Amino acid sequence: MQGQAAHAAPAAPRIVHGTIGRHETLGSALRDTLSPAAVHELVEVARPVYDLARVSVGHPFGMALASDGLAAFTYAIDELRMLRVRRQDATWTADLVTRSYDTRVGSATGVISSSLFAAIEDAGEQDQLALDMADIFAWDVDFNTEIQRGDAFRVSVEKHYLDGRFSRYGRILAAEFVRGPRVLRAVRFEAARGPGYYAPDGTPLRKAFLRSPLRFTRISSGFSMARLHPILKTVRPHPGIDYAAPAGTPVGASADGVVSQAGYSGGYGKLVKLRHANGFETLYGHLSRIDVRVGQRVAQGARLGAVGATGLATAPHLDYRMLRNGSFVNPLRIQTPPAEPLTADEQPAFEEAAARGLLLLDAVPKAATAHLASTAPRAPDPPQRN
Repeated sequence: MQGQAAHAAPAAPRIVHGTIGRHETLGSALRDTLSPAAVHELVEVARPVYDLARVSVGHPFGMALASDGLAAFTYAIDELRMLRVRRQDATWTADLVTRSYDTRVGSATGVISSSLFAAIEDAGEQDQLALDMADIFAWDVDFNTEIQRGDAFRVSVEKHYLDGRFSRYGRILAAEFVRGPRVLRAVRFEAARGPGYYAPDGTPLRKAFLRSPLRFTRISSGFSMARLHPILKTVRPHPGIDYAAPAGTPVGASADGVVSQAGYSGGYGKLVKLRHANGFETLYGHLSRIDVRVGQRVAQGARLGAVGATGLATAPHLDYRMLRNGSFVNPLRIQTPPAEPLTADEQPAFEEAAARGLLLLDAVPKAATAHLASTAPRAPDPPQRN
């Protein structure tokens, strides 16, 4: 009104966005914006909800800066949780803002012409689906050595979406992998001892030993009782499997066991040796690092170390060996029993879950494989013996 002094509107807060960089703490990330005392106050206000000492590289944060200091702060803990700190006058509040995925059941089908990764990509999917599927069939198929041109797969899988965009894969509900005349099918079931994958008849896919201690690689030298050693230039036995892989590739335990040796061992270089049930032992040689200690119990798949070229090795690879009752055996020709079967009480619930999973799987079209199979005759599966 004319003749009266106009009151200036408060200035709008200044908005600042950023991400946590490598080797940064919250204090170092905010040092150009907030004083150490203000950062300390922010951390203390947030502590009952989330510890800001645990910020992670690449996670975004935001601030609203008023004329009298920090008015609001947000930090993305993960895709689904955001810490929110706000000031109203002199009172601070902190809470978690959560959201949920839009989960849809999707499917994928494909045929292998070069690798499982390439077939998954051709199907319009991401590498993680190949890894998840390989984990399901890891006890029956060595995806390093046994898949061939013309193999095919089908999978029914949960897909999680945020804001209408695909974010990540959820659970694989059912899957099929075809190797020539051999058809492997898996359905997911939540048993009393935890979730797992089973054949349609209820047989667990999990077995005592994985087919390979590495996820994806290739065999550079097979089991042989007479091989020319590449360094010593003498013919000597090679009672193991060499897996060529980049240095640093994680090496997992092929079965539950106890570490009986972990250290440097002559031509093996850095070596881990595990003792398993029923007289079995496994050796993992030429490692670049060892992540376990003698006496430690390890679960199947647990990281033992990383691929290297220590000892008598010309290039990075894993020398994997297996003994039964003190004698070397070919790991590729050992067939081990499945894990503990379902109980009689669990069988009815499993049959219902299996029927649902197979219904989803059978709704996925089969990939056409004839043009591949006709151009590439497949080798037979390796013989199995106990």
